Amino acid sequence: MDFWSRLLSPLAAGSPRKDQAKDPAKRLHRFEKEYANLLSTWRTSSNLSRDSEAAETLEIRLQELTNILSDESRRPLPHPCIQYASIKQIYVPIGKIATTSYNEWIIKEAVLLFATLIESEEEAFVENPTFSASLTNLLVRITGVNSVRLGLDTESRVVELAFNITTKIRLDPTILPAWFKSPLPNAHGERDRDERDRFAGRTQRVDFPLFYILMDYIHHEGKVGDFARTGLLYIIEAASSSAALEQWIVESDLSTLMATGLGALYSQLSRKLVIDHLPHDLPPILALSDYEHPASNYEIISSCSSEFQSHLETFLSHLLFWQDVLNHCRSVEVKSTLLEHFQVIFLQQLLYPSLLESSDIDGGSSVAVLTYLRRILESLDHPDMINLILHYLLALPDALPPNKKPSRSSISDARRRKSMDLTKMMAEKAEEPATPLLFNLVDLILSCLRSRNQQTIHVTLQLVSAILKRHHRYAVFTLLRTNLLPNDAIHRTVGAHEQEVDYLVSLAGAIGGKTNFDDVYANILKDTMARLESHPCSLRLVAPRVSTNNHKLPELPDSMPGSPRDIREHTLRPDDPLLNVILDLLETFFMNPVETNLSVTETIVDLAICGYMNLEGWLARDPVTYSYVEDGEDLEHGYETSVASETAEAPPRTEEGSLSETFDEAKRLKGIERCRSRPKWTESQLPRVLQVLKRLADQVASYKQSIPRFEELLEQRRDAFHTAESMLDAPPPPPLRNESLSGPGTPERPNVDEALRAGSPPRPSALEGFAQRLLSELGTPSRSASPKGRQEQNRSSGTSTPGGYPGDPEVMTPNAIRVPPKEFPVNNYNDPSRSSINARSISPASARAADIGPSPEEQDMVADSQASAFAAFDQSILSKRVGLPDDKLKPIPLDLTKKMKAMSIEDQNQPRDQEQDEHGTNVSEDATSDASVPDEASGAHDETVSVSHVLTNTIVFQFFLLEVASLMQVRAGLFDEVRYV
Repeated sequence: MDFWSRLLSPLAAGSPRKDQAKDPAKRLHRFEKEYANLLSTWRTSSNLSRDSEAAETLEIRLQELTNILSDESRRPLPHPCIQYASIKQIYVPIGKIATTSYNEWIIKEAVLLFATLIESEEEAFVENPTFSASLTNLLVRITGVNSVRLGLDTESRVVELAFNITTKIRLDPTILPAWFKSPLPNAHGERDRDERDRFAGRTQRVDFPLFYILMDYIHHEGKVGDFARTGLLYIIEAASSSAALEQWIVESDLSTLMATGLGALYSQLSRKLVIDHLPHDLPPILALSDYEHPASNYEIISSCSSEFQSHLETFLSHLLFWQDVLNHCRSVEVKSTLLEHFQVIFLQQLLYPSLLESSDIDGGSSVAVLTYLRRILESLDHPDMINLILHYLLALPDALPPNKKPSRSSISDARRRKSMDLTKMMAEKAEEPATPLLFNLVDLILSCLRSRNQQTIHVTLQLVSAILKRHHRYAVFTLLRTNLLPNDAIHRTVGAHEQEVDYLVSLAGAIGGKTNFDDVYANILKDTMARLESHPCSLRLVAPRVSTNNHKLPELPDSMPGSPRDIREHTLRPDDPLLNVILDLLETFFMNPVETNLSVTETIVDLAICGYMNLEGWLARDPVTYSYVEDGEDLEHGYETSVASETAEAPPRTEEGSLSETFDEAKRLKGIERCRSRPKWTESQLPRVLQVLKRLADQVASYKQSIPRFEELLEQRRDAFHTAESMLDAPPPPPLRNESLSGPGTPERPNVDEALRAGSPPRPSALEGFAQRLLSELGTPSRSASPKGRQEQNRSSGTSTPGGYPGDPEVMTPNAIRVPPKEFPVNNYNDPSRSSINARSISPASARAADIGPSPEEQDMVADSQASAFAAFDQSILSKRVGLPDDKLKPIPLDLTKKMKAMSIEDQNQPRDQEQDEHGTNVSEDATSDASVPDEASGAHDETVSVSHVLTNTIVFQFFLLEVASLMQVRAGLFDEVRYV
């Protein structure tokens, strides 16, 4: 066949290398020759580190040997070169050459040759003890302390080779004895090892060198760290099939090294932190408020710093490696050893002391440690780690020990004594450490929520929200004050439920807006449904409704002592400290930073998301307080009194029972009617949440009366959010009918810690300057000066009144709910006489008595001048400082409509060459001098914010009202919380 191939392809005949590669005999001859030259060069060279010519020759010879072996492994049998390498054990001298050369290039080629032999999967190299001894000796020598410094590429190849070995061990556990040499037991069945060595943490690296090679690289980033961590996971997984390896891992210092490594990474994190955003990545909702970038220096690090993000991601990746180890480990002894070290070394010695020593006075240490704890709880989902962290920080009582004794307690006891020895050694260097029994996580959260530092409040609320969302069971009876309810507890009636939902929707409707709130509310309902169904505590409530077969329902871990068997049996007490401190923050909603308000509203929703948390008493009215208006009945009599009187007047049961049955039927119908009727709305009996929401709605109404053009500016702010979103997002904005929470009516809630998680793509420009330009160019009545703007203004003015309900008053209401006939006091501040000034009221045609109107050019010049005047006027209003409204806050005595019409007429009498400068300036001065808004002296508090800040918070408040209404509505249907009889 070779003869005919050479005859048909004469050009190939001139390539002797290809002929040798195809012919096994010639290939073997070439391989033997290269190997002999390699040995000859090595033996004749006395010092390879100084003999560069010999080192280069050895590198070339090793590369040729590797190429021959790699080429042969891809060809059909026979493979004489691979057989020769196995018989002659060429890896032994090659390993010695690499270890004594101190040359990175020779080491790299030797590693590639070993990897080629392993990947050949012939001659059982990976199972050969001589091969494993030679390779491990090479790896130990080149990765040791006194070895040559390896480059990143060579280091990656070394760790990848070790990883490939662990992969084969995982697939075939019989390979393990070639790489792991366990100490032989003595006559008494115990390991032949000094007790002092075991308890002092002196491990025998010679037993399993590959294990420690991988351990040295688990903290590295990139491919090196990935290979090392995954390889170590495979070894730990293999311990389930080897009792000797399991005991060796327990007795090794794996847990100590992992815990101290995690602690070292945590110590590298900045002690002081401020939460910030990059200027080009500032969310629009913050750019259109009084947001100020916090100051940072060499000691106080910004959260958007690339160095900080790198350190945090490294720490979290190693924390996730802990979780992966526990997930892959099937040995109870290894798991318990790891968790003991995690608690003693990391929780007790590092995490809790950092929480205890934090303060919001020294420049951000509370912000730092609370942020780190939140990220830890958000990253982990292993139940044992979560239980260990929260069980310790919340100072929960220890679980009762099991009755039966573990079969292999000696190993765990030995490792526990070793851990306690390490704890005592670390405690000797400091004072007696404090414990969470004196000051736990709940105390820290409550104290931080009362802080004057807004960033401390913000990150604390984020931590509370993370616990409520992901680990709600641990918040019961610790973070929250709850009451257990009996199984036959009375829930709210359908009439009271509809009344409360209508009340919240009406409060949102009183704020007004042109947005199609039916679509907005429909999308909020969908989002609320998804949040309720995805909550961990709701699995048992939702699963039976979606399951079509008899699958076993998901189980919730009851690892916390005192955890309620049925979480639905508890409700939040009105005197709960956490609830009240959050409502204290809600009281000053319009003065708060936007980030704080977003966290406050998110936390309130998280308090009510759990399917087992009853709303009656703290978010909804308690059914005991219901009272109804009936004929001949006192208005203060409640449902229980009426039912009691009806029962007392019931006639006795007759022999046939017909009269009694008729009475029961009438009673049942009356009960249905009573549940459908709406109780009397009494302000004093409302939960504090609803009372605070009503006060905030009244404050918005007061702002409408006192701040000129408040409703118009509020609508412009919605348009600004929509415009900013469409400009900053890559995909085009969806149509109005499909808008979700981030539509023009409601800005999307920004994720404040996005800079901590991952970098976002670069934005086209800085949003701080963009926000002011957006308001002046896109959000003011200047849009009506253009033909397109006039068309939009005329089209919008014909559909709804600015600042009021968009059309029908029922448009804000869910389809299944009717607006009550003024049964609760909701002020209507949507007087049509307070409508905005549209383009027709200031058009040039209305100011000229001549029959011939202005030319298009003149009209454009006048429109541009008017646009500048209106923009300056609106900017003067937006920049004014206001406080919380009270009785002293009165409307501005200014007829804004007449004033602006006069400005329009006066504008046309000005010379054309002065319209662009003097006229705009004069109008601005006149408007700002007469149409001033309340300043610092008009508020009830000394703290003031800009009108622009109030507008943004107003939109957030309106969205929150709809969110709470949707939460009550969805829960009623999903969890069957409303009674009809």
